[in-house]
Amino acid sequence: MKTNQSLISICLLLFCMLFNCKNENGRKTNIEPVTETPSNVIDIVTRSMEFQTIDTITSGWNTFKYQNLSNETHFFLMDKYPEGKTVENTLTDVAPVFEEGMDLINEGKSEEGFAAFGKLPEWFGEIVFSGGSGLIGPKKTAITTINLEPGYYIMECYVKMPKGKFHTSMGMAKPIIVTQENSGNTPPEATINITVSNGEGITYDKPITMGKQVFSVFYKEQKQHENFMQHDINLVRLEASASEEALEKWMDWSHPKGLITPVPEGVTFLGGVNDMPAGRTGYFYADLKPGKYALISEVPNTKSKGLFKVFEVKD
Repeated sequence: MKTNQSLISICLLLFCMLFNCKNENGRKTNIEPVTETPSNVIDIVTRSMEFQTIDTITSGWNTFKYQNLSNETHFFLMDKYPEGKTVENTLTDVAPVFEEGMDLINEGKSEEGFAAFGKLPEWFGEIVFSGGSGLIGPKKTAITTINLEPGYYIMECYVKMPKGKFHTSMGMAKPIIVTQENSGNTPPEATINITVSNGEGITYDKPITMGKQVFSVFYKEQKQHENFMQHDINLVRLEASASEEALEKWMDWSHPKGLITPVPEGVTFLGGVNDMPAGRTGYFYADLKPGKYALISEVPNTKSKGLFKVFEVKD
């Protein structure tokens, strides 16, 4: 049996399975390059609370162009399910327990809510979180490259609505089949290499400069933090009105105002790489203008852990 903490972490990311999303077919298409972005990408579009994309993709390296045309901040995360488990299993095995836990947390009874998740089935512990985009602001586009193994996945977003309702319950959950056929793609060539570890937090190999960049993100290590989440990387632009303290608190879903609409004043999310197992690498693209930015993870107390790195891009 997995630990209760593992079950809690997974349940948050798997809430998506309780609800199906709109199923509009996406397509692979050519896009205007950012540095040397692959010409063959998988389009994902969100206009309100849905993922419009294809249902089946090949395994191996794939580049996703996620256009957030909505008025909310979103992301996508790919959750690989254990063999034989689908949305139907959640409806019978998970729904009553999950609803009980979430109701308690929303009432401010976090301890009781977390305890309720101990009733979840053991197969939750077999889910593999396999990367995706970082948080991406309204009317922005995130380009992310990840390596996917064959299997059954759920694409999800669990940012919260103003009253605390997860986007997953609004339709942001989509089953994706990753086939045995390999894409034949190769990863891009990075201009800046980021490493994320338990001891050193976020580090990178050179100064981050203006212009089009391809960031590699290597998860040297992974661990669960106090809110049961693992490391991820989110690129943020910080305007003069932005509060670093407010952003740090917002990135913790277990805070009453964490991961909830609206984002803190003066903050714009520009993508990144969602969490994946230790030893894996993902890539994201960005076109940086002069200004103040940060790289931050979705965990509590990021500054003390080296998981909140502020930097300046100069003209």
